[in-house]
Amino acid sequence: MAISVMNKNVPTFPGLLREEKPFCFTPTREAGLKQLKTFTPQTGRRYSALRNYDFGPEKRDNVSLLSPWIRHRLVTEEEVIKATLSRFSLSTAEKFILEVFWRSYFKGWLEHHPMVWESYRNDLREALTEIDGDKELFSRYEKAVSGKTDLECFNYWVRELTQTGYLHNHSRMWFASIWIFTLRLPWSLGADFFLRHLLDGDAASNTLGWRWVAGLHTKGKIYLARQDNIRKYTDNRFDPSGLSADYSPINERTTHHTEPIAPPGEIPGGEFILLITDEDCLVSELLTSKPSSIVGFLATKYRSPLEVAEVVKQFSRGAMADAMHLASGKIAGTAGSRKEIFELLLNAAKKDKVNQIVMVEPNCGPVKAGLADLENALVREGLRMHFIRRGYDDLVWPHTDKGFFKLKKKIPELVSRI
Repeated sequence: MAISVMNKNVPTFPGLLREEKPFCFTPTREAGLKQLKTFTPQTGRRYSALRNYDFGPEKRDNVSLLSPWIRHRLVTEEEVIKATLSRFSLSTAEKFILEVFWRSYFKGWLEHHPMVWESYRNDLREALTEIDGDKELFSRYEKAVSGKTDLECFNYWVRELTQTGYLHNHSRMWFASIWIFTLRLPWSLGADFFLRHLLDGDAASNTLGWRWVAGLHTKGKIYLARQDNIRKYTDNRFDPSGLSADYSPINERTTHHTEPIAPPGEIPGGEFILLITDEDCLVSELLTSKPSSIVGFLATKYRSPLEVAEVVKQFSRGAMADAMHLASGKIAGTAGSRKEIFELLLNAAKKDKVNQIVMVEPNCGPVKAGLADLENALVREGLRMHFIRRGYDDLVWPHTDKGFFKLKKKIPELVSRI
């Protein structure tokens, strides 16, 4: 499909780069820091003016593309904020800084409302059962995930997502809206499709993003994809007709109560084993002493009851390999299931003669699901888990129990403390 040049209505900036081929996401910290350095000069007014435009996979220089590295914490939110504010004032880079804090908000909000993740997983299981018994629904679902609908833009985004593992944020919103309100498919199946194919697939951002579009996160307020909006912000690449004009939000029976977040643990005295997950590949930088051994846990298969895309598995494997390389200590091995991790930890503990294990506290999502009941099993073997948390999360999450505006008001104070 040919991609048009930018039209005269798109804001222009000096030095606007153009990619000749889709961006390549290399799963290493070095590559992530290089991309941060490359994009930092664009995080001011240029980002604010151009961020909503999806010019296609060959023209991604108007957005940071940092999300896969941040999701695996090969690059941290603090590093992105500090780099941006070393170049621009908070007022100049406000739009970009807000995007960083939106991710932090979703992570914290889900920790305050853990049953939302469980509710999504239950909804997904019910939806998968439903399409197994409903031929018409299954047919519509198959057409959607294979990019064979009557909407050219939607089919294009399916191909782009499945081939590259990435979609522009604006296109993710259009996609979700079309999935829910035009194609009339269960939102949980769409959220699952994203989580299986996105390199930056994150339980909090993905689940709450889909809920926001559906009118579940902000009750009664939906996001409806519009023809004129898609036409403008895809630079006339797409002009879809037949989109739903139905503003009826989805209703849910469950009320999700706010729960307090428990305080983090501390790094123990004495020797310990370090457990690294693909949720935080830089945990070793939080340590004050060297672990006796290092074990890695890849949780990609726990993203979904369905098969996770190979491109996602490859990025996560690469991120974990880089994390193990960057950490200082003896590598005991990497595994992708609770049983395998249990055996690795048990063997390392016996070999090293230690009884303590340290890891970053798992958030609601695949890692926590994959490690369910692991702590109890280790306790029975005389081992103790110590869960630590990043200071950034401790700083931000107390302000994420309600709407984003509560956190937004605190951003000037938070960035000064960061």
